[in-house]
Amino acid sequence: MKIIEGNLIDIDNREFYPCAISISDGKIVAIERNSNSYDQYISPGLIDAHVHVESSMLMPTEFSQLVIPNGTVGVVADPHEIANVLGIEGVELMIDNGEKAPLKFFWGIPSCVPATSFDKPGHILSVEDTEKLASTGRFTMLSEVMNVSGVIHNDPDIIEKIEIAKKYHLKIDGHAPELKGDSLSSYIVHGIETDHESSTIEEAEEKISKGMHVIIREGSAAKNYEALKSLIATSTDYVMFCTDDSHADDLLNKGHINKIVKKALSDGFGIFDVLQIACINPVRFYHLDIGTLHIGDPADFIILNDIDSLDIDSTFIQGEEVYSKGMNKDCKIVDVPLLNVFHHDKISEIDICTNVCGDIPCIQIIPDSILTDRKTLHIENSIKYFQSDITLDVLKIVYLNRYFNSKPQVGFISGIGLKRGAFASSISHDSHNIIAVGCTDADLVRSINELIEEKGGLVVNNGDQLYTLPLPIGGIISNKSGWEVADQYMKLNEVLAEMGTDLKSPFMTLSFMALIVIPSLKIGEEGIFDFDKFDFVK
Repeated sequence: MKIIEGNLIDIDNREFYPCAISISDGKIVAIERNSNSYDQYISPGLIDAHVHVESSMLMPTEFSQLVIPNGTVGVVADPHEIANVLGIEGVELMIDNGEKAPLKFFWGIPSCVPATSFDKPGHILSVEDTEKLASTGRFTMLSEVMNVSGVIHNDPDIIEKIEIAKKYHLKIDGHAPELKGDSLSSYIVHGIETDHESSTIEEAEEKISKGMHVIIREGSAAKNYEALKSLIATSTDYVMFCTDDSHADDLLNKGHINKIVKKALSDGFGIFDVLQIACINPVRFYHLDIGTLHIGDPADFIILNDIDSLDIDSTFIQGEEVYSKGMNKDCKIVDVPLLNVFHHDKISEIDICTNVCGDIPCIQIIPDSILTDRKTLHIENSIKYFQSDITLDVLKIVYLNRYFNSKPQVGFISGIGLKRGAFASSISHDSHNIIAVGCTDADLVRSINELIEEKGGLVVNNGDQLYTLPLPIGGIISNKSGWEVADQYMKLNEVLAEMGTDLKSPFMTLSFMALIVIPSLKIGEEGIFDFDKFDFVK
């Protein structure tokens, strides 16, 4: 029998009280009030209601090491990034690795691999694959349904996947940026219950009014907390928190769900409302096997030295203390097979040379958002071999399929801010092809060819030197520890800042420039893609 004492934060009854919690075989067997005085508080653990572990560039075991010190005891994870690269084999790789971690992972079946018929990933998850995965009993939900048009127009493929989810009593997660009115109603009526893409309070409130649960996202690039935070007080029962996509350095230096909780508390929201959203709502909505400090529950909780600062002293999962302040880092890395799919020959400058004239559509970055706007570059007289216009902050962006030899697609982008050099990545949502931005064709080609040589990773070319973070697992995940990856990644960002960008997370921003299911302009297999027309710009 293990006894833990402190001031219990009783979220259900909205009270604090001193108590002793008895734990046996990983479960809470008694909670006894007493009259003792304690400095520490006992709270349910924090839960990320929607995350792509792969975006941290870490395997689940390494991801676990970074988030548990932040008070996270469980995550609702969508492995569609690795699924786009490696299919079912990649999904099983993530699940099997996650079982070796103390953190509790609850997995979704990727619903849209590829995200659209315009994308060309390494693998496709079919209706038959969805049935096969659902029948294993290892999944909690059908992950974010990005094929909004397919749902509204009853495309047989996505509708069959939704019906399979219902058959196996899985929750169905949504992905509906800027969807409203009758289109939103048509989307919801198929049984889709959540959305993490709301960027305005009006959008979120309409979704809640129609029965959806809204997940407030605060990741490395997409940050919606400020726009949606009033929901914490007005729609407490219908809100959860998520990070969606966070890089290793942010998890190490800025925190995980605890950073959102801290923001909310500092903004004056009540602690019981905030912790209900961060700790209780995901458990109830997804029916997670995570304890919420009740007798008979798994002993999953955190001990706080201070409520206002959310100073975490220790984290318990299944009754085991998996983190305590000052404990040594566990640097042991679980061996993982370096599965990958990367087939493309190196390119030359002639492959991306561009002649321009007239009005050229440019992707316009919106800071702290995965949404983009559109900018028009007007070229009065034809220019041969146009590369960039640094004075107008217009740079060349290149998209290259990495699964087979294909022609590079070239467009232009504004808002990156580079004054020299280039950077490139094989992390580009959701198909994870090569994407690069640079000031000169020579710098772009050198960066892209380094990626091809490494079979995936992140590359910065400052014009004189290459800096590379290899990602040998699927071209999107490292086989190193979270601390090593964070350190290397921070170095890349430092170099990029020296090259002129003021983006807080330039690689994360770049990764979303190929996500054509998000407004407004992106780049894909046939060049610049217009979300409003849902077709490539001809």
